[in-house]
Amino acid sequence: MRPNQPSTFVSAIWPAATATSARFARLSVLAIAGTLALAVSAKAQIPFYPVPLTLQTLVVLLLGAAYGGRLAAATVALYLVEGALGLPVFAGTPEKGLGLAYMMGPTGGFLLGFLVAAAFVGFCAERGQDRSIGRLLVVMAAGHAIIFAFGLSWLAAIIGWDKAWMGGAEPFILATLVKTLLAAAVMPMLWKILPRRDA
Repeated sequence: MRPNQPSTFVSAIWPAATATSARFARLSVLAIAGTLALAVSAKAQIPFYPVPLTLQTLVVLLLGAAYGGRLAAATVALYLVEGALGLPVFAGTPEKGLGLAYMMGPTGGFLLGFLVAAAFVGFCAERGQDRSIGRLLVVMAAGHAIIFAFGLSWLAAIIGWDKAWMGGAEPFILATLVKTLLAAAVMPMLWKILPRRDA
C-alpha cells in the first residue's frame, strides 16, 4: 500500500472529515448501515447443500475489510447491543428468544467471534491485505477460523465437542469455503474499479 493511499475502502469512497460533528455523523451512519446489513444477513438464507447458506459471516468479514478494525469492531459491538436490548436482529429471532437470553444460548460464541473476526480482518485490511485475492484469502480464512473457534468452544461447553462439531461445524464446511472465496474476491475487485485519486 502506497503512503498516499487510503487505509480502508470506506475511507476511499467517503473520506473522514476534519470537523468533529461531521466525523461523528459519518461514523454513525456507517455503523448503523453496518448493523442493518448484519441484521438482514442474519435472516437471509440461500438454498445450498447440505444446509442453507447464510450470509452473516460473509457480511461480518466484508465489514472488517471495508471498514477497518476499529470501525468494524464498533459496528459489530453496536449490533450485539441492539440484540442484547431485545431487537430481533439475530438469526432465529424472535422465534428462538430475544435479548441476553438468546445471546447466552448455543450461538453466543459465534456472536462473540463476529466481533473478534471483524476486528482482525479490519486490522489486516488497514495494512493493505485486502488489495490482492491471495493475501485476502488467507485473512478471510483466518477470520472464519476465529468465528468457528469461539462458536465451537462455546457450543462444546454446552453440548460437548462431538455434538458441537457435528451440529455447529461439519454441515457448514462447504458453505464456509464458498463464502471465504467470495469474500476474498469481492474487496480486491472493488479496489480495482475504484477511480484512482493520485496525490
